[in-house]
Amino acid sequence: MSASNKIAASIEVSPKQALESADLAGNFPQGTRVYITDVGTDSAVTITAGAKRVAGMGYTPVPHFASRRLTTKQALEDRIQMLAQEANVSDVLIIGGGLESPAGEFTSSMDVLETGFFDKYGIRQMGIAGHPEGSPDFNDEQAIAALKFKQDYANRTDADIRIVTQFGFDAEGFIKWADGLAATGIDLPVHLGVAGPAKLTTLVKFAAMCGVGNSIKFIKKRASAVTTLISGFDADDIVNPIEQHVNNTPNSAIKQIHVFPFGGVKKSAEWLRTRGSWQV
Repeated sequence: MSASNKIAASIEVSPKQALESADLAGNFPQGTRVYITDVGTDSAVTITAGAKRVAGMGYTPVPHFASRRLTTKQALEDRIQMLAQEANVSDVLIIGGGLESPAGEFTSSMDVLETGFFDKYGIRQMGIAGHPEGSPDFNDEQAIAALKFKQDYANRTDADIRIVTQFGFDAEGFIKWADGLAATGIDLPVHLGVAGPAKLTTLVKFAAMCGVGNSIKFIKKRASAVTTLISGFDADDIVNPIEQHVNNTPNSAIKQIHVFPFGGVKKSAEWLRTRGSWQV
């Protein structure tokens, strides 16, 4: 938390935005983690160039590694080496990737971690995926088992691992999930995913694409009470309860939020500055 007790935030952008957007420079605090997505359509060269530009603005680039979208171990090592040596990347997000059938040699993020390539190239900061609403790819028991594996990986290496969750709109449910991890023996810090300001129609579209069905139901149910399809939703309706909980719960696993800027990077940045999460 910041001195003003406003919860800190990271943000994510596409490789194209990382390379070309005019809404990045000067709009984020120095050192902000800027996650760079990977949907399998951008080359390692493109993602590295985007990461280099982000780093040049004084931010911390965090490229995604979508495990089931990766091809060979050699290609993975080449990509990690390129990011580390050309863009000084020292922080990454490793996720499953969402494909039913792997594109190459990796079936899970655990397979990617166990290659040892991140350690080889000095990458110690790592985000891993969290799914407060569950995932269509595995059940809750499998999800906890995967998190425990990654906790063990952190314990036996010098990796600094955090959980970065999918976005959602049920603040109470997300808080319960994050702080309930301790009961399963998981004590990794949690960065809760939230949507930045956007129209409801946009949010419902992305929620459907990302498989967060419970969030679609939740936001539709709340829509008539808190907003309209034209004006959009108030992101603080989600973040304020999380922030209040963290302020009142010193031992909470929740350490910050991670913003999905579905309504645009500039709009999300303005919101974060206005609410005090970001001091630029």
